[in-house]
Amino acid sequence: MSGKSATPVIDTHVILRDGDKILLSQRGGPYGYGCWHMPSGKLDQGEPIPRGAARELLEETGITVDPSDLRLVQVVHHRQDDEVERIGFFFEAVEWEGEPINTEPEKCMALTWFTVHDLPSNIIEYPQAGLLGYLNESGSLLSEHGWSQ
Repeated sequence: MSGKSATPVIDTHVILRDGDKILLSQRGGPYGYGCWHMPSGKLDQGEPIPRGAARELLEETGITVDPSDLRLVQVVHHRQDDEVERIGFFFEAVEWEGEPINTEPEKCMALTWFTVHDLPSNIIEYPQAGLLGYLNESGSLLSEHGWSQ
């Protein structure tokens, strides 16, 4: 260990849930092209985490959610590579306003509802770790991904 302090990227992910259905977004950009994930993005400097999650959801889907209605359901400490660590905060939203629309067609190929019992097989691994941690209800809010055991 070098003793250098970690400076992780902070991400927010929103699990928009309607009964047994979850909204997923299909990536259209170079990272994870064609794979699925939840609406997500990086936290802005000086932005509270729930507000950042609500902002990203609105920017990507047109859905408005009150940050106080977001429930933290999972945290993932992800090692992207030797240089980059990420901490992802996963929130469940069950109350919102609007209908999902693809507001970022240059980054997103599709928005689709999937049942929790029939999720696509090609979910990006890092968000999948958070989604499965949430769905498995193991009692732990923390998952690790990409770290050597």
